[in-house]
Amino acid sequence: MKFSDENINIEIRETKILRASSTQILVAHHTPHTAQLRCLYGVIRIACFQHAGQQLCRFCPNQPSPIFCTFAAMMKGNDSKPHIGIFGRRNNGKSSLINAITGQDIAIVDATAGTTTDPVKKAIEIFGIGPVVLIDTAGIDDEGSVGQKRIQKTLEVLKTIDFAILVTTNHVCGQPERALMDKFHEYEIPFLIANNKSDLDKSSSLPDGVVAHNMYDVSAKTGAGIPAMLEALVQKMPPTAYISHSLLGDIIGEGDTVVLVTPIDSEAPEGRLILPQVQMIRDILDNDAVAVVLKEDKVADWLNCNPAPKLVVTDSQMFGRVAHEVPESIPLTGFSIVLAHHKGDFEHYLQGTPHLDQLQDGDRLLMLESCTHLTSCEDIGRGKLPRWIQQHTGKQLHFDFVSGLNTIPDIRQYAMVIQCGGCMITRKQILNRLKPAIDAGIPVSNYGMTIAYLNGIFDRAVQPFRK
Repeated sequence: MKFSDENINIEIRETKILRASSTQILVAHHTPHTAQLRCLYGVIRIACFQHAGQQLCRFCPNQPSPIFCTFAAMMKGNDSKPHIGIFGRRNNGKSSLINAITGQDIAIVDATAGTTTDPVKKAIEIFGIGPVVLIDTAGIDDEGSVGQKRIQKTLEVLKTIDFAILVTTNHVCGQPERALMDKFHEYEIPFLIANNKSDLDKSSSLPDGVVAHNMYDVSAKTGAGIPAMLEALVQKMPPTAYISHSLLGDIIGEGDTVVLVTPIDSEAPEGRLILPQVQMIRDILDNDAVAVVLKEDKVADWLNCNPAPKLVVTDSQMFGRVAHEVPESIPLTGFSIVLAHHKGDFEHYLQGTPHLDQLQDGDRLLMLESCTHLTSCEDIGRGKLPRWIQQHTGKQLHFDFVSGLNTIPDIRQYAMVIQCGGCMITRKQILNRLKPAIDAGIPVSNYGMTIAYLNGIFDRAVQPFRK
């Protein structure tokens, strides 16, 4: 079955959208005889949807499953999936709710309170959003010294999520729940309240002030209320959490040539490119442009033999060399700077980077890495960049390193915070990791922007993204 118009051209086979020429499609919702494709241009109806596939929806046994949009522009890796945290008191059925949503025994369920000890993650698809990561957490009313550590782990999850589900029972919304809602507001996390065990709950009154937060009666045991809750989640989830925006779409267009300078050194993985390079190639192709991938020693020869490219993007370590070989008339930036603009706090990076010239002897800098990997003396974040900063400033500086999403120590001890490109984590996670420093008035920067500044080409490297 095919459908097309000037904006969208798709083919449906079984229960998948196999191809699409527009990145505006979000989801297909089902009805007994038709499907609705909701996109930014409006609603498009496709008839005879009941013939598209045989699988039945778990909560709507008389209807086929909703179509999920699987075309490449909406495909996401674990790093960019929206993260949804499940919170609540012990024994409120958080784990049971996750199992009911996924239709699998993902989380351990037991009548004993406190079964979940550490956050547990599960990647699933929610129709209307796409791939997401559900995070089951320990109860916020845990007890004892170990229980307090579990609560702290639960609170750390707040810095990593795009949406929260607060699980209650019997419509109880007391101090633990209200404290969590205050945290949701502090981190600007949209949320809803799932009143679980509604099949057993006979109360009808809602606690004061909860109606505004949209409490949904659900039963993890029977599945009642879960479709309505998920539909509300889809409506409340910020589109920025799951709609991928182009890395270079504001700069390049159809037919443009983009040169990517990718050195192959001791830190390069064996037999493959690193993730930012792969992401850039794909984004260029998605924009119907031409990607030219070169090692640093081939740049000058290529420029001499070909028309000027629309843009040159280089590994930040090569800024010094490439800036001399690429004429000023050709825009130049770095992979890390592209990511800084795409998912970092770009404006605060712009303001904070020049603080490098104000560092003093004894200052402590915090280096934030989004991934965890084995390091060597050639490592950019732990080796080269600290060395270059000390050479540039002429100061004796101290560097601390935090990788992945590990807990950040007391931020007040640092004179500056420098974040990597963040290819392995979400925009929300980057912003939340930078928030304590920004709130404390501590300058922040990005690996690529720092290296550009040290090489004296900061203004040129960020110019393609300046408003």
